[in-house]
Amino acid sequence: MQFSDAHCFLCGTTITPDQRTPVFAEWLQTKYNLQHKELLLLDKSVSTFSQLTIPCCDSCNINHVIPLEQEIAQAAEKGMTGFKDLSEQKLFQWIGKMFYGTLVMELIKEADPLIMPEYAVSENPKMQGKFQSFFMVLQSLRIPMVFSDFMPCSLFFLEIDPTEDELPFEYQDELTTMAFSIKLGSVAIVCTLLDNGIIKRALGKFYKITEGQKLHPVQLAEFKARVFYAAYIFNVVPDYFIRPGKPEDEQLILDTLIDDVTAEVFNPWEMTAYAHMLEEMLKPWSIREKDILQNPAQPLSFIVDEQNNFKPLQTFSKV
Repeated sequence: MQFSDAHCFLCGTTITPDQRTPVFAEWLQTKYNLQHKELLLLDKSVSTFSQLTIPCCDSCNINHVIPLEQEIAQAAEKGMTGFKDLSEQKLFQWIGKMFYGTLVMELIKEADPLIMPEYAVSENPKMQGKFQSFFMVLQSLRIPMVFSDFMPCSLFFLEIDPTEDELPFEYQDELTTMAFSIKLGSVAIVCTLLDNGIIKRALGKFYKITEGQKLHPVQLAEFKARVFYAAYIFNVVPDYFIRPGKPEDEQLILDTLIDDVTAEVFNPWEMTAYAHMLEEMLKPWSIREKDILQNPAQPLSFIVDEQNNFKPLQTFSKV
């Protein structure tokens, strides 16, 4: 695991300055006209999607990154059906590459920042441990690897109603909690990395309510808030182990272990903290925390009614 422009982000081999690959693939930039769209990095410097590239050796790029992006691009053409037909492992690798690529660039920037972030990621020992675990499972992108009875992430698929949807592309991540969301046209994928699917199980009933439904963008924002907050209170880091193999084996098998004895899997869900997260997600609609917590026992929801049934919503009007 190397955080420098002189080493491949995936295999760590020494490379030349011109050996790089886009964090967000060229097909994605072209399809959604992202090349000149600006991104604000943690050190307050500004980049664009086309400038956001990571060091990558020719072997990893040609044999692993480009073929993966081609497969995802083909799936994206088919919308929700295409994404659901992909293996979860492929989607994990694709999202993992974008997440980790962003992380690599942020950590390279931290070595010579425009403005030093208040909470430098590189100075957080717990985060270093998480990134090392994540780097291990991300190697499945270049090494034949089987995850034994688990997937190192939670994946949520949501369909968006086009009536008031004005953003064909949307992307958001949170490096410290390893939460990620990306919206491509009418399909939104929300993901929490390095949780072994625990957050998906925890939010299973809520997620099921949205299945088969078309969400208004404000409902998508609420769903993201719930997932991102669940990632915020997720309190354990899985350990991964390579199962002992035989010389003739053609793939690695990974097992996992979560220490839920000395640590609670989730910290307590605090309604005020969740409301703050939801307020952040609902900024485009000018909804404030006081609106969300009018009834503290049952915070504002655009997805479910008081009986926890789905609330259809095509057009939004602030009450």
